[in-house]
Amino acid sequence: MREEIKTVIESVVKSLGLGKTEFVVEHPAEIEHGDYACNVAMQIYGKMKTDMKDKYRRQYKKAIFKGDSPRELAKKIVEKLQAEEKLKKIAEKIEVKGPGFINISIKTDLLIKQTGRLLKEGQKKAYLEGKKVMVEFTDPNPFKEFHIGHLYSNIVGESLARLFEVNGAEVKRANYQGDVGMHVAKSIWGMRKKMMDEGVKLADLGKKSLKAKQKFMGQAYALGATAYEEDKQAKKEMEELNKQIYELDEAVKELYETGRKWSLEYFEGIYKRLGTKFDFYFFERQVGEVGLKLVKEGLKQGVFVESQGAVVYEGEKEGLHTRVFINKQGLPTYEAKDLGLAVMKYEKFKYDQSFNVTGKEINEYFKVVLAAMKRVKPELWKKTTHIGHGMVKLPSGKMSSRTGKIVIGEWLLDEAKQQALEIMKESEVKDKERVAEMVGKAAVKYALLRSGIGQDVVFDFKSSVSFEGNSGPYLQYTYARTKSVLAKVKSEVGLPRAGEMSKEEEVLARTLYKYDEVVEEAAKELAPNQVASFLYDVAQKYNGFYNKHRILKAEKNKELRLWLTAAVGEIIKQGLDLLGIETPERM
Repeated sequence: MREEIKTVIESVVKSLGLGKTEFVVEHPAEIEHGDYACNVAMQIYGKMKTDMKDKYRRQYKKAIFKGDSPRELAKKIVEKLQAEEKLKKIAEKIEVKGPGFINISIKTDLLIKQTGRLLKEGQKKAYLEGKKVMVEFTDPNPFKEFHIGHLYSNIVGESLARLFEVNGAEVKRANYQGDVGMHVAKSIWGMRKKMMDEGVKLADLGKKSLKAKQKFMGQAYALGATAYEEDKQAKKEMEELNKQIYELDEAVKELYETGRKWSLEYFEGIYKRLGTKFDFYFFERQVGEVGLKLVKEGLKQGVFVESQGAVVYEGEKEGLHTRVFINKQGLPTYEAKDLGLAVMKYEKFKYDQSFNVTGKEINEYFKVVLAAMKRVKPELWKKTTHIGHGMVKLPSGKMSSRTGKIVIGEWLLDEAKQQALEIMKESEVKDKERVAEMVGKAAVKYALLRSGIGQDVVFDFKSSVSFEGNSGPYLQYTYARTKSVLAKVKSEVGLPRAGEMSKEEEVLARTLYKYDEVVEEAAKELAPNQVASFLYDVAQKYNGFYNKHRILKAEKNKELRLWLTAAVGEIIKQGLDLLGIETPERM
């Protein structure tokens, strides 16, 4: 509907001889100002005042309007808009507000039909239809623990993938995991030392649970990382071990392959719990050779240069910083591997767009990688976007896998579930464990998605695991409320006629139809938080309506109220699904 209105306004502006001007058609903050507001008059007037010569300004003023203000110009445009047949069919009112905004109110019955069509048919307009999109996210490293940063990346990446899918794209989910490199050498070194110190053999570790195995490897990594910094002999041993791991030397092969297998199995359990299923798994061992070849070719072409026995990309020339792509040992670094990863991704899936979701602490790193990619693989660079999400902050301070002071992703999910169980202890709902799991995940996911992706998040259990306020459980509770009402209705809820409405009913009707626009905008802007904000707004308005008006025993507008209830429930369900959140029907 917004695009249709914009097209009519463009046609009217052109018919008035005002030329082409950039303007927006958006939803006003206050419902009293209509369903859509347009700033076209102010944009044109500003252009007339600054860009045109005096004689042309006088000509425009004389031909079009009397007076010298954007409001007068807006009145002239509105006169034309009111005569347009397309707008007559949909607009209840077109008027000028404030300094020159053009406000348009849509007919109520049309808004109800629009929402009804949305609920029945889904997204009417899919701007990504026919496009292939790959989203890479989560990216945990085997031999290290799955911490809260990986959890955040998973939640962001899964939501973006769902937004692209609902907007028509064919989406493939990719997971890139570091199964070689110094972090593995540090962990293997630490495992050997811990096993020796504790008198434990690999077979003994194999009898433990996956979680216990993963914890052991995480502790081993912390031990190795500390020794690498503080013990020169240990550092030397780890550097030699790193080469052995790359070569799959028999001396380390069994420990390496067994630990890698344990890690990957453990990660799969977390992905299943979170509701993510990956299409492709890429590993550093695979992409390293491809990246190494690319850098060596780029070295011949002058893209890279040799420096102190290594091969580097001189980013300073582009306002960036220099990074090593091949180290002194002749091995590819993370940077070279990321170049190889882009090539391997495209070989697997000929994408139109590729998104890499990581923590924002490596934003500067990715700028250098993309600058190098632009020169060695320009066709892939054009298709690649890096998304750096914020950091999760907790009272314990900054996390560090080197010291072992990290917040484990599963711990956060488990703790949220336990707090949900505590809140629900008086509830009569069956299968509390299952529902509490859904509520706990909703609390975590919503808390991490309700802010813009690049912003840091301070996670607070009290506000996040709450059935009140701006939280995932509050939205789930609102959905369950709508299902409770509808469960008492025997017949199917049909599309109502729009008659005289209360303020609360009209507010809801004039909010719900915006859902498909919000979903499209959220995908374009890479902003799941826009969906979260919209759902919270809908829930607040519905609960205000619910607390003030009877529904099942309504003396009038019963059909409308039941339909609004059904529409609210369905939109919350669809919207939460885009955030990766399940909706229990009873809580």
